[in-house]
Amino acid sequence: MNKIYHLSTCGTCKKILEETKAKERGFILQDIKKDKITPEQLDEMKALSGSYESLFSRRSQQYRPMGLHEKTLTEDDYRSLILQEYSFLKRPVAITGGKIYAGADVKNI
Repeated sequence: MNKIYHLSTCGTCKKILEETKAKERGFILQDIKKDKITPEQLDEMKALSGSYESLFSRRSQQYRPMGLHEKTLTEDDYRSLILQEYSFLKRPVAITGGKIYAGADVKNI
């Protein structure tokens, strides 16, 4: 399965989708704001990435206001937070060829 989880209002996601021609190449695109991530989808991402923490974005605008920067979070916490607030998922997340690429770091693209 070739799939990209993205946010349609994110400039970085738009740029990456355009540059990679993901839609033209047959990737399934899921806008995580309109079509929420299911627990099964998140568990699949975790199985490929190794942890929920690796999928968690500390850049979310919700991170500091919720006081999360002052807490020690567990894997269960990361999972729960990503499921409750789409902005906690690093994006974009691409799954292709049994591999996962999370975030916009150059090493992940």
